[in-house]
Amino acid sequence: MKKQSKNYKEALAKIDKNKLYTKEEAIKLAKETSTSKFDASVEVAMRLNLDTKKSDQQLRGAIVLPNGTGKSKKVLVIAKGDQAKAATEAGADYVGDTDMLQKIEKENWFDFDVMIATPDMMAHLGKLGKILGPKGLMPNPKTGTVTMDVKKAVEEVKKGRVEYRTDSYGNVHGIIGKVSFDEKALVENLKTFVDVIIKSKPAVVKGVYVKNISVSTTMGPGIKIDINSFDK
Repeated sequence: MKKQSKNYKEALAKIDKNKLYTKEEAIKLAKETSTSKFDASVEVAMRLNLDTKKSDQQLRGAIVLPNGTGKSKKVLVIAKGDQAKAATEAGADYVGDTDMLQKIEKENWFDFDVMIATPDMMAHLGKLGKILGPKGLMPNPKTGTVTMDVKKAVEEVKKGRVEYRTDSYGNVHGIIGKVSFDEKALVENLKTFVDVIIKSKPAVVKGVYVKNISVSTTMGPGIKIDINSFDK
């Protein structure tokens, strides 16, 4: 069993594990119980009543957080002509077409966090699926990274768009900001994330959809949230 640090134990002592906190209380506690010396990320985890073995119960998409994530992401756009020009004007860090794909393949180059591509370039991207897929970098229409509106896609990533997808247990995780954010900004980001996941409930799911919600910081303990606090 992993040994808990003194700071972690002190942080854990501040949390009542039998209590469901309001979203505002949970964010306040998350900031107070951050044990890292750096500006830690604040994360949300949602356990959903989904059978992810069934394709109609898998969630995948992207959310633009109103206050960003606090992390700057490097964007690579694979496009030609006007779309390539639009990507450059929108602030993409790298723009190209087959030349960039060759760079990835031959030089094992991955100096970017998000790849956006126009639909016409996907045929060229296919052979890189085995390289990009495991790294979570393969563009996908569900997350808005395969699009003819590359300007909007680049702007959203730069503003603070986070991608989400269910894991094999039906959980969804996402970063909603940094400990240095004020509480109001973190609460707004948290509510935006949770609202999108709730609205994405598959029609086939019956009964309780959200089993639990918790927030935590990098290396900090989890804090359970009362789902009813999102109705306010």
